[in-house]
Amino acid sequence: MSYQGVLFDLDGTLVDSVEDMYMALNLTLTEVAYPIVSYAQVKTWVGNGISMLVKRGLTGDMQVNPDLNQSLVDISIVRFKQHYHDIVGNYAALYAHVETGLSALAHLPKALVTNKDRVFTELLLNKLKLDHHFDVLVCGDDTDKKPNPKPLIMACKSLGLSVDDVIMVGDSKSDILAAKNAKVDVIAVKYGYNQGCHLEDLNPEYLCEGFLDIIPILNKRN
Repeated sequence: MSYQGVLFDLDGTLVDSVEDMYMALNLTLTEVAYPIVSYAQVKTWVGNGISMLVKRGLTGDMQVNPDLNQSLVDISIVRFKQHYHDIVGNYAALYAHVETGLSALAHLPKALVTNKDRVFTELLLNKLKLDHHFDVLVCGDDTDKKPNPKPLIMACKSLGLSVDDVIMVGDSKSDILAAKNAKVDVIAVKYGYNQGCHLEDLNPEYLCEGFLDIIPILNKRN
């Protein structure tokens, strides 16, 4: 039996968007008189939403300093959103074969499930001309963020499908855990933002090197 629908993560799965976030974060850190951070650090930190990214930037580490001043955090988040709104999509690019792969899956209902806020998601999809591929968007400010299962369950309901009918495609620990928490099969792609994790250790149903490798999986269950 084939899958009846697909849930896709955005950043690190469909789009390489780290440079946008890297630039917005360093503009923010400069404004609040904190040290700038490296591209490599930001690439490791993305995936858990803006608030967590900003806190990691202020801490300078993946593990957030619990003693961060909340007023500083709030101001920094506001400034990051302002910068990111101006930058989003300017430096982002689709991963190889994403457009071809999504077009090949035109017969399947598709939802985008991302921890990115809706306003930035819609801007990015529009700039990269991806919006027409998705029937449903579930964004980071719609409900709890991944790895919570709620956004995946919400996406399934919006598609009119059960969790047994769909499969999640993502690149991170958050995607895999969200899928497992929702009882959804998951394909992990190895080229994205894995936050330093070995994705195979999280036991996804499938592990793929490139985007087109998902096509035969979506056309046939084991």
